[in-house]
Amino acid sequence: MHKEDCFFLGKIVKKYSFKGELLVTLDTDEPETYTQMESAFVEINHNLVPFFIESISLHKSRMLRIQFEDCYSEEEADALLGCELYLPLDLLPPLEGNKFYFHEIIGFTIKDINHGEVGKITAVNDQTAQDLFIIDADGTEVLIPINDTFIKEVNREQQFILLETPPGLIDLYLEG
Repeated sequence: MHKEDCFFLGKIVKKYSFKGELLVTLDTDEPETYTQMESAFVEINHNLVPFFIESISLHKSRMLRIQFEDCYSEEEADALLGCELYLPLDLLPPLEGNKFYFHEIIGFTIKDINHGEVGKITAVNDQTAQDLFIIDADGTEVLIPINDTFIKEVNREQQFILLETPPGLIDLYLEG
């Protein structure tokens, strides 16, 4: 399995017991969704390694307590501390309405109520304080904040996102 075919689920942050149990912080608003997993991929030395889960439960409502098969000692658990967990993209619950996963909108067209068609989304920058659409507008890079108040429609069938951006925002990039 390749990392680009997966989504980041969380990170192993702590041992829970001397029997190899681990605590995982999750990157989700709905941790209970993942309490029935049978396996997960653990990133070890830049490779995704499948691990089967013997037992799993919520811990303090925001973390998972996991016992992997064949991981029954503190030493084996120590080796996994700090590792990240991934799941295949097809296990993501489908989103509806104006909610979307960043990977699913790559290639969508951005349209603006006041400006018209802007261009195609080539990437999403989630490494800044504000997530940004990165748009190719006929060779010019346009950055638009991903803001719920801007997003008026996400059309998955026709693959476009309709925005209503503040006046002048798009013009900053395209006039000059």
